Amino acid sequence: MSETAFPINDLLRRRLQTGLTLISLTACVAATLFLLLLSDQISSGIATSAQNTLTAGFLIIFNQFLFFVGILVFAVGAVIVSFIVFLMMTQRTRDFGLMKATGCPNGLIFGYFFTELLLVTALGCILGIVFGFAADYAVINMGSFQLYQKAPNIWFAPIVFAAFFAFALIFGAKPMFDTSRMSPVKAMSPMQYFGLNKTNKFKALSKSRLTLNLAARSLFRRQSATIRIVLFLSLVFTLLTVSIAGSIIARDTTTSWVESATGKDTALIAHKDMSTQYLALLATFSGTNQTLDFGYLDPKFAFSAEFLQQLNTMPEVAKVDPRLVYSGSIQEVSSYTFDPETLATIPVGDHREGTALIVGVDPQKVTSKWFVDGQFLSANATLEAGVGDATAQIMYSPNADEKIGVSDPLQQGVRLQNATFDIVGVCIDPINNGNVVYVPLNKLENLTAFSSPNVLIVKLDASLNHKAAIAQLQNDIANIDADLTVVDLNTVSQNNMDFLGSTWSAVFMLPLFCLIAAAFSLIAFLVVAIEEQHQEFAVLRATGMKPKTVIAILGAQSLIVLLSSFAVGISIGTIITLMILMREPQITTFTILQISGWLLSALAVMFLVSLYPAVKFAKKSLLKIMS
Repeated sequence: MSETAFPINDLLRRRLQTGLTLISLTACVAATLFLLLLSDQISSGIATSAQNTLTAGFLIIFNQFLFFVGILVFAVGAVIVSFIVFLMMTQRTRDFGLMKATGCPNGLIFGYFFTELLLVTALGCILGIVFGFAADYAVINMGSFQLYQKAPNIWFAPIVFAAFFAFALIFGAKPMFDTSRMSPVKAMSPMQYFGLNKTNKFKALSKSRLTLNLAARSLFRRQSATIRIVLFLSLVFTLLTVSIAGSIIARDTTTSWVESATGKDTALIAHKDMSTQYLALLATFSGTNQTLDFGYLDPKFAFSAEFLQQLNTMPEVAKVDPRLVYSGSIQEVSSYTFDPETLATIPVGDHREGTALIVGVDPQKVTSKWFVDGQFLSANATLEAGVGDATAQIMYSPNADEKIGVSDPLQQGVRLQNATFDIVGVCIDPINNGNVVYVPLNKLENLTAFSSPNVLIVKLDASLNHKAAIAQLQNDIANIDADLTVVDLNTVSQNNMDFLGSTWSAVFMLPLFCLIAAAFSLIAFLVVAIEEQHQEFAVLRATGMKPKTVIAILGAQSLIVLLSSFAVGISIGTIITLMILMREPQITTFTILQISGWLLSALAVMFLVSLYPAVKFAKKSLLKIMS
């Protein structure tokens, strides 16, 4: 028989074990490749955030989240691959011993089994690459997911293929090297084949605890395999907790930032042309283009003092937030700091220039609430400024090419219209993709000689029906000036929040492949457990045990392993999510119920899938079990 015909026939003879190994390896490779492709798209989005969707702050949060999840995905993939190939090749220990006993040389036997390992590993990696690109393509074509702006980097494919191929060969070859040094008698022993530990003589068990005790005894006897399966399932549940709980909490937290920055239960009042432009500035967050050349300071956009006074008397209006908006040039203002050890002067920042949306607001009347690093403008602010996260990323970050080693917007200032403002906060704001600067309204009016606001954000009375209040306000404004429009900002805010939610939904796909790999690895573990116990079950069946009791015993083994791993995984995952991945996370009762539902569903699916080999074994006749 040729060196390739035997391995191929042997793999086909062991279809179940071969299929489990292939699926697990495929899922691990696909998960890692998909994560690398997604992370690459996110990273490229950060570099072009001013022209892309989302803001730099949101993209950085995504990148940090994916980086951490990527470490977990690779760790899970490495452990699963090592476990599944180790289990696959360990099961060949008895075959190795039988072939040695018939006089077959070690080198030839090793060549047969190593060829099997090569075939399974190569096919699993190739299928993983295919499914990884397929998952990436599926995400690109999601209805509202527009984060992707370039073709996938195909160079990730050979990198992932080589890494997992080498990893599988190393861990798969080790059992064969160990077996080649054993005597044929020792290699054929069940102690080696099943990895059993010597235990005390089996004692009679009470009927009420028979199922649990048999399950626990089997797991205890196979400590090596049990520890491995608990270890990697713990990593899988840690990944699930971080991916599911983390993405849900991050989604809820970041969407609340978008809603608060836009203003909840608010309406926009502006000239129809200005209204269209302002809405386009808000919609850039979700990918809508805006008009770059727009005359913000056209006198027709100004509001008179009489109109503002009249607006404040309307019953549906709770608060009026006047703003002066225009697009202009800004310049970075550098500063200095001192080295605490040498007391040497260190320059902070440079004199970079750029263009941003400049918004003048009255700090005492703002209807928005931003997530701010630092603080927003104080009530008596004069020469204070707050910059958007994209502005901070574009103009106030270190740049090795320009020899800017230290840069911190909170230690620097911004110059506009020949006035210098100290930056007191960096805020996350969807308008103009976060490329925005906020300054006091009265100061900006003096600098621009435009003495009136050109945009009004109105907070509606919360005691009134929102739609009815909007309709009433639209009617009142139309009676005053037909050129003015009233737009419900809740609708614009909801569009941005939906887009952000769909972007976070891509993170849900990351643990899917690892969950599939873990499920099939668990099945492979139970297949070996059943093979080890089949004679014991044959005796119990012969003495009257029903098939459902066999299923219960094997199900108890699976449940013990899953619950142990679940407890460890969600504990570590929760700590990571709440203490590392998200600042000031927003958690509600519904969030907890949603996360619990997803994790318990994953646990239930894993358990139900693991029952497949038990049900299949229980259906066998007694004679077939004993054969």
